[in-house]
Amino acid sequence: MMAASWDGSNDPGSQSDDSFHFERLHIEPLYDAFVCPLTKQVMRDPVTLENGQTFEREAIEKWFKECRESGRRLVCPLTLQELRSAELNPSMALRNTIEEWTARNEAAQLDIARRSLNMASPESETLQALKYVQYICQRSRSNKHTVRNAGLIPMIVDMLKSGSRKVRCRALETLRVVVEEDDENKELLAEGDTVRTIVKFLSHELSKEREEAVSLLYELSKSCTLCEKIGSINGAILILVGMTSSNSEDLLTVGKAEETLSNLERCEANVRQMAECGRLQPLLTQLLEGPPETKLSMAGFLGELVLNNDVKVLVARTVGSSLINIMKSGNMQSREAALKALNQISSCDPSAKILIEAGILSPLVNDLFAVGPNLLPTRLKEISATILASVVNSGEDFYSISFGPDHQTLVSEDIVRNLLHLISNTGPAIECKLLQVLVGLTTSPTTVLSVVAAIKSSGATISLVQFIEAPQKDLRLASIKLLQNLSPHMGQELADALRGSVGQLGSLIKVISENTGISEEQAAAVGLLADLPERDLGLTRQLLDEGAFVMVISRVIAIRQGEIRGTRFMTPFLEGLVKIVARVTYVLAEEPDAIALCRDHNLAALFIDLLQSNGLDNVQMVSATALENLSVESKNLTKLPEMPPPGFCASVFSCFSKQPVISGLCRLHRGICSLKETFCLYEGQAVLKLVGLLDHTNVNVVEAALAALSTLIDDGVDIEQGVAILVEAEGVKPILDVLLEKRTETLRRRAVWAVERLLRTDDIACEVSADQNLSTALVDAFQHGDYRTRQTAERALKHVDKIPNFSGIFQNIG
Repeated sequence: MMAASWDGSNDPGSQSDDSFHFERLHIEPLYDAFVCPLTKQVMRDPVTLENGQTFEREAIEKWFKECRESGRRLVCPLTLQELRSAELNPSMALRNTIEEWTARNEAAQLDIARRSLNMASPESETLQALKYVQYICQRSRSNKHTVRNAGLIPMIVDMLKSGSRKVRCRALETLRVVVEEDDENKELLAEGDTVRTIVKFLSHELSKEREEAVSLLYELSKSCTLCEKIGSINGAILILVGMTSSNSEDLLTVGKAEETLSNLERCEANVRQMAECGRLQPLLTQLLEGPPETKLSMAGFLGELVLNNDVKVLVARTVGSSLINIMKSGNMQSREAALKALNQISSCDPSAKILIEAGILSPLVNDLFAVGPNLLPTRLKEISATILASVVNSGEDFYSISFGPDHQTLVSEDIVRNLLHLISNTGPAIECKLLQVLVGLTTSPTTVLSVVAAIKSSGATISLVQFIEAPQKDLRLASIKLLQNLSPHMGQELADALRGSVGQLGSLIKVISENTGISEEQAAAVGLLADLPERDLGLTRQLLDEGAFVMVISRVIAIRQGEIRGTRFMTPFLEGLVKIVARVTYVLAEEPDAIALCRDHNLAALFIDLLQSNGLDNVQMVSATALENLSVESKNLTKLPEMPPPGFCASVFSCFSKQPVISGLCRLHRGICSLKETFCLYEGQAVLKLVGLLDHTNVNVVEAALAALSTLIDDGVDIEQGVAILVEAEGVKPILDVLLEKRTETLRRRAVWAVERLLRTDDIACEVSADQNLSTALVDAFQHGDYRTRQTAERALKHVDKIPNFSGIFQNIG
């Protein structure tokens, strides 16, 4: 019977089908007395009625219940004889006999199954053998001990190496049944490399194998002793975490993976691994709810993790307050762990803002300024300074965020003074972070003035400037960025400090000249120099002596020629370089070397070329302003022609005294001009490019371009020819449009001045006199402008006959 039943003719079906099938597999004959008349199956708990008939307890109890519920008399289901009592008498002798018979049959059947569990057996026999092992283990927990003692567990494990997917899946399923609620079987299964093999199935292509493998791991993870072993398998937790977040897995598999991970959380090492794989909640839960030693361990590990910004925000929201409390009240070891964790999560703006709301400022400041027994070791002070630097650079308005019993802010004078004192009395690492704190505070317009006031009152300018010479690059960068932020508010003080020490100015120039692409430090150094007062003659002379301008000009040309490729600091770097070069044009009248530099390097041509830097508004604006300065100096540099002395005849006879005509003279300056030598805009063909900037969207660029064009019609040049040059360049209408647009008061003042000069030409005045919009704009300037603008507008209105020439509204002022 057994041989026939294992030949593969019976295809394994559902669990109930298999149970029915296996109930009928017997080695010894089946006696009728063993079978319940109601269930037709071998009895497990036989009981006898008063009429001597024997049934399965569960079956006869169900029969009696149905009789009562239907109102029928209690009768024997076999004889239909009415029963006086529902008493059930256990048939112990029969039960023992059945159990002995069953044990002998199961042992024989198990032996047959055992012989089928090998690679040489047909697939169908192996599948049936595995199913039989499941069947007997589900029938009785004691059978699991039998399976273990029979040495079947290692044999089932070997089936995981089968080439048949069906066999591998059935083996995984069978192992799960064998170890359910049996710690000894779990321990035996986990011996050797079996767990690693099971984990490998989590990555298999067949979803059924993954499902069975994760279900088996779930059963194993119920054992505390095995949690650590599962977690120790390389990749196990990573794969399980990936399964929980996968959209391709079925819900059952995802659920089992989630439950497995929940069990594995009982091991601290697994919690750490989960955190590394992005599953942070278990770690955060233990940090919040665990015993003190666990909290310490989790906080320390959190400080070692590399987190993305979204996770940092989650951590800050979940445990930020708890970490701050540990930092305030814990022992030194706990404070160190909390500080390291806070350092990790404070490095992105949103999480830093959450920590500010949680009250991190007060303990941070206390840690930095503390003395006596609460003094932090230097290494922890560095971490505190790093956190404070991250927090300050989050973009919050620290002018309105108060803390501590005295409700101070980070820009309170005492706080800033203490920071400045620490900067001067600690090591480079802490100095760097504290300078970064000041960089953050001086970046905001609401707090920079408070910091400037504290620096001035404490006389710290010189000490801050000295950091430019620091050998540590990070420290030097922080110092330069701070000075750059301060320069718009205390530029003269910084210029004086730099002028007083050749070494520091030289260090700044050296940073800019480094041929390493364009670094953040170089961009900051250029920005600092560019923001210093451009009319500081002493600083400009020192830059000339240092050869700084020659170096800066070469960098500008290299960028324009594509020799220096773009980086994220390219724009501020180029803007700063151009501004530095332009400062030489502010001292042309006082410094002959400045004129020589402009000529030697043909700076006028360079600035004209830079006018075409589309998208770089500041470069265009600064270049136009530099051309204005150069053009103003042109009338002083133009070489007037030497007229030959009159001859004898001319001195005697007036008819011979006609002046000779000299060709090749500049029509604007009435002398010998060139772009390179005298910076003449007309000779350099810059007028068209400047006119093109008058419709720029940036009002500062328009103002600079108009100022440069105004030098063509200024006093000291041939205004009539200047107007003609603007007419030829089609520049009259754009200038008039600037006036009509009324974009800023400064621009209106410049436009009114230029329009008045244009209207001195009768043809232009006649042409625009009928333009009501222009008249309205001039009248508006006449009524609402400042004193000079109103004077100029009055003269312009006279040119177009809108005001009589005898009006005399404004009196000449001596």
